[in-house]
Amino acid sequence: MRSIAWLLVPAALLAQPTVTDLLEARTLEALAGLERSLGGVLGVAAVDLQTGWIFGRNLDTVFPQASAIKIPIMVEVFRAARAGRIRLEERVRLGPADIVGGSGSLQQKLRRNPVELTVRELTELMIRDSDNVATNRLIGLVGMEEVNRTLDSLGLFATRLRRRMMDSAAATRDEENVSTPREMARLAELLYRERLVDGDACRQMLAIMKTVEAGMRKAVPRQVPVASKPGALPGVRCETGIVFLPGRPFALSVMGTFLGDQEDPVQSVTRILYSHFDRLARSNRYGHRVR
Repeated sequence: MRSIAWLLVPAALLAQPTVTDLLEARTLEALAGLERSLGGVLGVAAVDLQTGWIFGRNLDTVFPQASAIKIPIMVEVFRAARAGRIRLEERVRLGPADIVGGSGSLQQKLRRNPVELTVRELTELMIRDSDNVATNRLIGLVGMEEVNRTLDSLGLFATRLRRRMMDSAAATRDEENVSTPREMARLAELLYRERLVDGDACRQMLAIMKTVEAGMRKAVPRQVPVASKPGALPGVRCETGIVFLPGRPFALSVMGTFLGDQEDPVQSVTRILYSHFDRLARSNRYGHRVR
């Protein structure tokens, strides 16, 4: 009887990486090279929204979130509205006692006169302008504990809202608002897949995030929609969002800390990941560019 052993695929051959695996490895090398050029450390998580595959660098390391923590606050606002605890169109009066430092224009307006805004308008200011006055009032409306309970229900146990904006005394006590690249990228994925609150709420939240002009938006061709929220503190830069690349949309979370004053890795990381997913979008599974 003739041997048919030659027909069997060697186990070593089955274990070989695919060309897509090799492309991912090259992308990870580029991220490692970028981190070596920084004075600080880098965390990145990218979710292929076509397949659900996630990869990155320091995926499960806890980083400070700065204003990127405002994404979970927004989610809780919409959850509270759907539950009937608040109404997005109800009006909220703000006065001098609400003034807080940091980003946003409400603090200047309140020094002149009280301001009355809807909950929806406060949410838009919190995300688009990163307004800290709006943020703190929304935290007061929905409750810090409720934000964290919702995060627990989503399995995002490392993502914590621990303090209001801008509580420097709490920061000195290490009470930072924190998350990991994996968890924030997963939160963005849940928004994209309309699995937070309901489909209409997710679409409204993404529409608000699309008004943000930040690092991811600047790093991606203008015709490609981007929905994101950045954050910045001394030594910290981060951003989480979705890049709606046709044929290969992806969620991305970038986190850097211990950075120098002029260092911001968000645009560089976004360009690296955009190049990665753009290659996938234009090619078949073997890398043959067919589009």
